[in-house]
Amino acid sequence: MLIGFAGLGRMGRPMASHLAWAGHTVLGYDPLLEHAPERVTLVGSMTELAKAQLTISMLPDGATTRAFVEDGLSSATPDHLHIVMGTVGPDLVRELAGTATVKVVDAPVSGSVSMAEAGTITTMVGASPEQFEQIRPVLEAMTAAQFHCGPVGAGSTAKLAVNAVLAALSQGVAEGLLIAEAGGLDLTSFYGVLRNSAAGAPYVGYKEGAFLSPDTADVAAPIALIRKDVALALDLARKCRLSLPASEAVFAVLDDATATGLGQEDMAQVLTALRLRNGMLRTS
Repeated sequence: MLIGFAGLGRMGRPMASHLAWAGHTVLGYDPLLEHAPERVTLVGSMTELAKAQLTISMLPDGATTRAFVEDGLSSATPDHLHIVMGTVGPDLVRELAGTATVKVVDAPVSGSVSMAEAGTITTMVGASPEQFEQIRPVLEAMTAAQFHCGPVGAGSTAKLAVNAVLAALSQGVAEGLLIAEAGGLDLTSFYGVLRNSAAGAPYVGYKEGAFLSPDTADVAAPIALIRKDVALALDLARKCRLSLPASEAVFAVLDDATATGLGQEDMAQVLTALRLRNGMLRTS
């Protein structure tokens, strides 16, 4: 299949490569990219992706996603199907599905850059049952698990719910480390306790290096990106008249972290943000 892929960043690049290795012909567009991923053909304009049968966007925010769907795909045929895989919130996805000249579904992903490279990320899909079956073989080339969550927008709702839990879990680990540190415990030893305790979720295990050795660990999910997702979750909560005190507290810390220059650091650097909040570190 000829597939157009918009957004070849840290997550999009390996995802597009997996599609190409699975036998698809992949056209990629990213204005910040000079060299194409292996087997992917770069095009000079987003409008060139409209000639593909199916397109995917893995873009950082709603504004760029809207511009791609409304402008980049304006010349696509009415049976063209676009999959929004970036996290932009259910409202925008539903709006685009109702107003765009192409068919729109959503399939945001959960997982880190290394998991995208390994093809082990999970996707949550908002589409009709027929559309889900149509796109599932494409999604299987990039992801290890595909969950049909409901109609368009449902995948984005699931992603916000997942990342609300993830952000709270990161802050919980960071606060536990601060308590251990304040009590004079060796953090490496304590992390072993944490990893093997009732709180030892898989995330706690694979984020050990990021929490304890942030200078040498790869950035899996930057703070700014998680802040954006929690903000979208809180917007959805307000519309549904929900009170989410934990998410509100997490967002405040993420806001502080971004303001102090930690936005592009890994989510585990929320520990640094909390140390700054408590006067344990000085800002440069």
